[in-house]
Amino acid sequence: MLAQLAISGIVVGSVYALVALGMTILFRATSIVNFGHGEFFMLGAFAIYVLKQGFGWSYPVAIAIAFVLLFLVGVLVERVLIRPLGSAPFLSFAMMTVAFSFLFKGLTRFFYGRDVSMLPPLLNGEPLDFGSVVLFPQDFLVIAGAGATMTIFFLFFEYTQVGKIVQAASQAPRGAALVGINVPAFHSAMWGVAALTGAVAALLIAPSTLVYPDMGGQMLVHAFAAMTLGGFGSLGGAVLGGLSLGIIENLMGGYVSSSLVEISAYLVIMLVLLVRPQGVFGEWRTSRV
Repeated sequence: MLAQLAISGIVVGSVYALVALGMTILFRATSIVNFGHGEFFMLGAFAIYVLKQGFGWSYPVAIAIAFVLLFLVGVLVERVLIRPLGSAPFLSFAMMTVAFSFLFKGLTRFFYGRDVSMLPPLLNGEPLDFGSVVLFPQDFLVIAGAGATMTIFFLFFEYTQVGKIVQAASQAPRGAALVGINVPAFHSAMWGVAALTGAVAALLIAPSTLVYPDMGGQMLVHAFAAMTLGGFGSLGGAVLGGLSLGIIENLMGGYVSSSLVEISAYLVIMLVLLVRPQGVFGEWRTSRV
């Protein structure tokens, strides 16, 4: 039972890690905590659902178009809603992300109500039995897809020239502008990438769950808990936090009470803030007034 709970936790934790990674990338690039990131996840799921089930397009075509659409949504959000705020206080940016979160959720409810929909699995097949552990082909795809996406991001930021420029621009935007980097375009691209990671996460997990307008809010809480556990701004922390949270949820549900699964993310947030507010890989930051 322990092995099954742990492996299942890794499956769902991989999705938490991927969503948290998207939030972390945006935070590192713009210093904005996007409380509307869950709606990028939700819109990604609905985009794939509408293109696949509504228009009857094949999965590859629906996925490709959905990814492009979500990237454009992220860019549009930055250009229309975030950039006009200029040098406003961080609280203003946070409130704006909350506002467009409710906007996207309300628009989705307007067109689709509160009904739940289902996406067919990307991989069909009989479950595979590994002794005490049973996994479906879709579970392998979730782990592999999330792992591949996270690996691409790590390699991009650590070993490519463009990745190093991105990090430099995020740490010193004024200096980046002085050497010719288009910082506004860079921020737009990062918002697009963040929205795209939400769509990738939706692609991996939506076939195993249900598609509905409120799915983004639940995912946001889990991603925020993963970021808190791993440490804000840490890519490795986001991944470790997501995987750890998935395992914690399953173990608490299996050995303590299934009702604790719904509140485990909140418990993790409170415990980390009390014991180690900077997270596992985070560092204390001080500022001069």
